[in-house]
Amino acid sequence: MKDNPILYLLDSFALLAYLGGEEGEERIGEILKDASLGVSGALLSLINLGEVIYITERERGLKKAQEVIAVIDQLPIEVLPVDYQTVLEAAHIKAQYPLAYADAFAVAAAQSKHAVLVTGDPEFKVVKDVVQIEWICKKAKAP
Repeated sequence: MKDNPILYLLDSFALLAYLGGEEGEERIGEILKDASLGVSGALLSLINLGEVIYITERERGLKKAQEVIAVIDQLPIEVLPVDYQTVLEAAHIKAQYPLAYADAFAVAAAQSKHAVLVTGDPEFKVVKDVVQIEWICKKAKAP
């Protein structure tokens, strides 16, 4: 990887958009291609991985969730572990901002890795001043 590559932290919204062929899929594909070439890095919190899997199983069944795990395991994404300090950081973020607990882990991970948080979830607008965000959906960018 090049010196000081840009790191991108994908939230579950971004990864689900990529896997489901939804708006933002092309941008996530570009990020993953660059990550595979070592031009940048793609990160995912373990908590957000769990969120992708439970959403997939709930909406499409266990077999599809297992297939999605296999696909994700082949992508050039570094899955970040969740340790004691990360839990405390996410809890602090959740206490300060009205966003989902799993989303707080994405923010905490992006902050700790100095990564750009990639999402299309408008819920993240409340943290736009504490973490750099790249919006993959046009409607999410609107004020």
